[in-house]
Amino acid sequence: MTDATTPIDADDLTDFLLGLLLGVVRARRPEVEPVLRGQAPVPGDDRALLLSTLQAYGIWFQLLSIADENLAMRARRRIERQAGPDALPGTFAHVIADAAATGIPAAELQEVLNQADIRPVITAHPTEAKRVTVLEIHRRIYRRLVDLESPRWTPREREALVRDLRNEIDLLWTTGEIRMERPKVEQEVAWGLHFFDEVLFDRVPELLESLEWALARHYPEDRLTVPTFFRFGSWIGGDRDGNPFVANEITRATLAANRCACLARYRQRLAALRQTLSITENVVPIPDPFRQTLAGKLAESGQGPAIAARNPSELFRQYAACLLHKLDGTIDGAAPGYRGADELVADLLEMEAGLEAIRGHALARRMVRPLRREVEAFGFRTASLDLRQNSTVINRTLAAIWRQGRKQSDTPAPDTEAWRHWILAELQRPLDGLPRFTDLPEEAEQTLGMFRLAGEVKGGLDRDAIGAFVLSMTQSSGDLLGAYLLAKYAGLFADGPGVENSRLLVVPLFETIDDLQQAPAIMRELLAVPAVRRTIRDLGGVQEVMIGYSDSNKDGGFFCSNWELSKAQRKLVQVGEQCGIPIRFFHGRGGSVSRGGAPTGRAVAAQPAGSIQGRMRLTEQGEVVSSKYANRGTAQYQMELLAAGVLEHTLKSGREEALRPDPEFDEAMEALAGASYAAYRRLIEHPGLLAYYQAASPVEELARLKLGSRPTRRFGAQSLSDLRAIPWVFAWSQNRHLVPGWYGVGSALESFLAIRGEDGARLLARMFEASRLFRLIMDEVEKTLFLTDLDIARDYAGLVTDEAVRDELFSMIEAEHRRTVVHVLRISGGAELAERFPAFRRRLARVLPAINQVSRHQVMLIRRFRGAATGSKSRQDDLVPLLLSMNCIAAGLGWTG
Repeated sequence: MTDATTPIDADDLTDFLLGLLLGVVRARRPEVEPVLRGQAPVPGDDRALLLSTLQAYGIWFQLLSIADENLAMRARRRIERQAGPDALPGTFAHVIADAAATGIPAAELQEVLNQADIRPVITAHPTEAKRVTVLEIHRRIYRRLVDLESPRWTPREREALVRDLRNEIDLLWTTGEIRMERPKVEQEVAWGLHFFDEVLFDRVPELLESLEWALARHYPEDRLTVPTFFRFGSWIGGDRDGNPFVANEITRATLAANRCACLARYRQRLAALRQTLSITENVVPIPDPFRQTLAGKLAESGQGPAIAARNPSELFRQYAACLLHKLDGTIDGAAPGYRGADELVADLLEMEAGLEAIRGHALARRMVRPLRREVEAFGFRTASLDLRQNSTVINRTLAAIWRQGRKQSDTPAPDTEAWRHWILAELQRPLDGLPRFTDLPEEAEQTLGMFRLAGEVKGGLDRDAIGAFVLSMTQSSGDLLGAYLLAKYAGLFADGPGVENSRLLVVPLFETIDDLQQAPAIMRELLAVPAVRRTIRDLGGVQEVMIGYSDSNKDGGFFCSNWELSKAQRKLVQVGEQCGIPIRFFHGRGGSVSRGGAPTGRAVAAQPAGSIQGRMRLTEQGEVVSSKYANRGTAQYQMELLAAGVLEHTLKSGREEALRPDPEFDEAMEALAGASYAAYRRLIEHPGLLAYYQAASPVEELARLKLGSRPTRRFGAQSLSDLRAIPWVFAWSQNRHLVPGWYGVGSALESFLAIRGEDGARLLARMFEASRLFRLIMDEVEKTLFLTDLDIARDYAGLVTDEAVRDELFSMIEAEHRRTVVHVLRISGGAELAERFPAFRRRLARVLPAINQVSRHQVMLIRRFRGAATGSKSRQDDLVPLLLSMNCIAAGLGWTG
C-alpha cells in the first residue's frame, strides 16, 4: 500500500484506492471487508449485509473506472514526454505529422478543414445508471487523484488531500445510488448541461488550438487557418420518439435552458476580460481604428460616460464593459442586446484586432480568441437541439389532417402510391395562408405544434438552436415528404406560399436491416423532389442520413448489422454523387459493442472510403457521455481522437489499400453476413424466445431501475419487435449471455469454411489482416465472448419454468457459443480468448470475480422477487438489492445498454 505522504505511483493507484475504500467499509460496515477482499462469499440471507456488500462492490467498480481514466491520462503524457507528441496515436500531432510525411499538400489539408463539420450529439437514452450527484462526486475524486500526482506537496498537505479523497468515498457510501422516482425530462436536461458547465465550454477552443499547434509544427511555411468545425448537438428535450413526456412546453423550456447556459458562460468570461485587460493608453498608444470602434460601442450602450469614468484610460476594459452591457440586454431584455451570436463574434474579433494592433498578439490569442471560438461553437444555444419523432406518429397526424379536409374516415395507407401522390400535390400547392386545423387529436396537435415551435426558433435569436428533424422508422420517401408537409403547414417554409424550401432539414433514420437495404432507393426518390433539393441547397448543400447500429443489430445480429451499415453507406455515397448532393452520415451508436460501441479511432478508421469527407455526427449516449466528458483531460483527448480520426480518414481513405473495395472480400462478407443473419433469426424467431428472454433476464424488472424518462417500449406492446434496443442489450448483459454481441458469427464462419475449405481459411486470414471492418468485427466479437459466462448464464436460464423451452434455447446458445469461440480463435491465431487484449483482460481480472458473485445473487433475488406476492413486504424488501445488483453489474461491465 502506498504511504499517504508520498506521491502515488501508477502501479499502486488501485491498491491505494482499495485501501481508502476498506477504511470507509471498516467504519461503516466492517462485516463487508472480508467479502470485498475475496475472503468470504456474498451474503444471501442477511438483507442489510447484502445491501452493504452490493454497495461496496458498486463503489469499487466506480473507483476502478476512475483509476483507469487517470492512469490512461498519465500514460498518454508519459508517451508524449518520452517520444514526443507525434508518437501518440489518435492525436492531431500524429495525424498531421503523417500527412506531412506522406506529402499531402497544404492546400488539400486546408480544403478538408474548410468543409469539416464534426458534431457529437448528447442523448438522454436511458443507459446511465449513475445520478448527477454521484457523477459530481466522481469528478471530485478524479481531481484529487490528479492533485496527488504532484510531488510538490508537504507531508501535511498530502495527508489533507488523502483525507479529502477518503471523505469523497465516504460520500459515495452515504449517497443513495438508486432512483426511487423516474427522472423528469427537465432533470435530464440539467444532466446534459452539467457536462457543458463543468467541462465542454472551454474544451473546443483548446481542441482547435491543439490542431493549430500541430499544423504550425509540420507545415511551418504555410498559413493554414482552422475554422471552428467542432460543435455539439443534443436530443435531450427534443427526442419524443416513444417518450410521451417530451411535450412542446418541455422542448421550449429546454431551448431556454440551453440558451441561458451559454449566455451565462459568456457573461462570466466577459466579466473576466473586463477585470483583466488593464491596458492603459498612458503606457501603450491605442490606434485610432480601435478608438473609433470603442466610441461607437460607448454611444450604443447608452452608458458611455459611466463606463468611461469607471475605467479611465483603460480602453480595452471599457470595450469589454460595453460588450457585457449588450450581452446583459440579450439575457434580460431590459436593454437592446445582441440579435445573434455572429454579432458578438464580430465584436470579439474587433477586440482581437485592437490587441494585435498594439503588439498584443499573445494577449489576443490567449485571452480573447478562446472566448470568440466558444461563441462560434456554442452560439446562443449551447447545443443544436434535434427534434425526433417516428414515422407512425407523423403519418397518423397527416391522416387526421386528411380526414378533416375530406370529411372521410378512410385514408390511403402510408405505403401506397395514392398517399405519396397526395403529399406531393400538397407540397406543390401554394398556400394563401397557414392552414388552421381544428379538433385534431392531442397527438396530432402536439406533432404539428412541434413544427410550429421549430418555425419560431428558426426566426429567433439563434436559428441553429434547432438542428434537424430526425424521422425514426423511415421506410419510404413518402414518410420523409410527409414530415416536410407538416413543416409546410406549420409555416416552416421560407416563402409565403410554401412551395420553395423548408428551413428545417428532415433527416431519415434507417434502423432495421430491411430499412438499410432500402435506403439508397428511398434517398434517390427523395433527392429528386425539387423542394427537397432547394431545402438542402439553402441549408448548407449536404443531406444528412442517420443510420442505426442498435436496432439493426437487434434485427439482424452483430455481423450482419455491421456489414449492412457499411454497404448502405457505400451505396448512399454513390446516390449522393449521382444526385449532386453530398451525404453526411449521422451514426446512432451506443455504449456497448452490440449497439455500435467500439474504440473511437478504430470505428472511424473502418468506415467506407469516401463516406466521411470531413463530416460526421454521432450520438453519445448515457454512460458514454460521463465516461468521455466528465473530466477535462479525458474530454480533450476523446474530442481530439474523434476529430483527428475524421480528418485522417478524409485525407487517407482514398489512398489506403485497406479501405478500397475488394470484390473478393465483399463477396465473402456478403456470404458471412447472410449465414450469420440466418442463424441469428433462427434464435430470434424461435416461438419460445420471448418467454425465455423475459424469464432468464431482469428485463421486466429493468423498468423499476428508473434510468431515464423514456419508457422501455415504444408503444407499450409486449413483444420483442417493439422492445427498445437498450433494454434488449441491458438484459442480455446482466444475464451474461451477451447474445447481441456474437450470436450467429460462429455458424457463419463454420458454414463458410465448410463450403470454401482451405481456400476459405486463407481468405479469412487475409481479411483479418487487411480488412479493417472484418478485423473490427472479429476483435469486438472476441472481447464479447470473453465477457460471456455460460455457467452464470445457465443459472439465469434456471429461472425459465418451461423446461422444454429452457433446455432447447440454452442448448442453441451454448452450441453457438462453442462454435464461435473455436472459429474466432482459429482466425485470430489465439490460444485463448482476448489474449491479444492484455489491458482489457487485466481490467476484467479485477472485476469479474466480484461480478460473478453478484450475478449469482441476482438470480436468487429475481427468483424471490417474482415468487413473492405483489405488494408484499418481502417483495419490496428484495427490490432495492435487486436494483443495486443491476447497478453493480453495469458498473463492473462498464455499460448498461
